[in-house]
Amino acid sequence: MRYKIKFAYDGTLFHGYQKQDGYRSVEECFEKALYDINNHIETKIYSSGRTDRGVHAKGQVAHFDLSIDITLYKLKCALNSLLPEDIHVIDVESVPDDFHARFNAKKKRYVYYLNVGEYDPLKRNYIYQFNHELDVAKMQEAMKDFLGIHDFKNFVSDECLKEDYVRDIYDARIERDKDIIKFTFVGNGFMKYQVRNMVGTLIKIGQNKIEKDSIKKIFEDAFYKKLVMTAKAEGLYLEEVTY
Repeated sequence: MRYKIKFAYDGTLFHGYQKQDGYRSVEECFEKALYDINNHIETKIYSSGRTDRGVHAKGQVAHFDLSIDITLYKLKCALNSLLPEDIHVIDVESVPDDFHARFNAKKKRYVYYLNVGEYDPLKRNYIYQFNHELDVAKMQEAMKDFLGIHDFKNFVSDECLKEDYVRDIYDARIERDKDIIKFTFVGNGFMKYQVRNMVGTLIKIGQNKIEKDSIKKIFEDAFYKKLVMTAKAEGLYLEEVTY
């Protein structure tokens, strides 16, 4: 039977979501737990997408197949008892055999938190401690240029090799609550470093290091990719995946 799970994790001590030899990963922790649950059968888990080292998730989704008979409640309890404390399964449901956590996803919401106030050592792994003022109004204006359908090749990592870099951004906004700036992006998909590069570019605009129309230039010409800055990982959260 195929199962879909929603889960959260603190990315601080993981080398990213994807399993990598010699490094601690979210995927590896799940597959070790599923091996014990599924009568010591190697069990692959498929997520909605990967997150980078240090990136967090509040609403990641994945699916896997089990050959055993188990209730949803017992499966959730079993997973949470076997997983480390920095991962928690929020919900478990049975799904049709043709469901795929990655390919059936309709949209994703990422949020990024940045502190422009006093350095906070207690939140250094969860909010980017930028600790300098930014021109938020200018950033909000520039943010609008991300909306809609664009080729994001110049906003992704050079390691990200895709046949198609076109993505649709449905919502892009910036909100401020005292010293915390929250960036929200909702789209049909995101690629390696895409959100962090969009945030980093907005930060440079807010610092008045580059012009407000720089986002348009980066979309149009690879020459302007040099203007892109990658924001730190700790402020980024995969908040929701919609099916």
